[in-house]
Amino acid sequence: MSLFLIIDILGTISFSISGVLTALKKRMDPFGILIIAFVTAVGGGTLRDVLIDFPITWMRNLTFVYVILGAAVFAVIFRRWLGYIRRSLFLFDTIGIALYTIVGVEKGLAADLPPLICIALGTMSACFGGVIRDILCNEIPIIFRKEIYATACILGGVTYFILLKTTLSENWVVILSGAVVITIRLLAVYFKLSLPSIYTKKELTQQ
Repeated sequence: MSLFLIIDILGTISFSISGVLTALKKRMDPFGILIIAFVTAVGGGTLRDVLIDFPITWMRNLTFVYVILGAAVFAVIFRRWLGYIRRSLFLFDTIGIALYTIVGVEKGLAADLPPLICIALGTMSACFGGVIRDILCNEIPIIFRKEIYATACILGGVTYFILLKTTLSENWVVILSGAVVITIRLLAVYFKLSLPSIYTKKELTQQ
């Protein structure tokens, strides 16, 4: 099993659990929980593969379907042991975006695309499953708020290409790039960092 297949599967697990936790918060039925888990896990990757004309991964490899089902059942059964829903959702979502950023960048490289497009694909892979999840759950997607979210993915992708210029092995490039995404996201939430607002105080108070 290749390193990037392992990363892809781990990302699928993280996003599946993230989707389940969101669906549970909305008190959805079992079918709704499964749908949210599925679109969260494969939404961004599916869009990425369509754009670069690659075979859609989960349609060619049923392992991902089984992984989503297994992760969804696990999250439902052990939801009480996952701790506070909000904290668990943040944790699995953060791990998911880190892993999927790397997968997206690698897919871009496999398609011989320029680094800038590869970083965009990594960000799309990481963020758009969550966008679909939040829209279906009637919430404003995190990527459209002030939170440092997509920015963390972009910086992780930039780090990936910088490290490729060094003598580090491919495994270390992957690990360190993913760690950058996670670290930036954690620091942004802990210190309440956000992107600058373009709105005045008056505009923010208006309905």
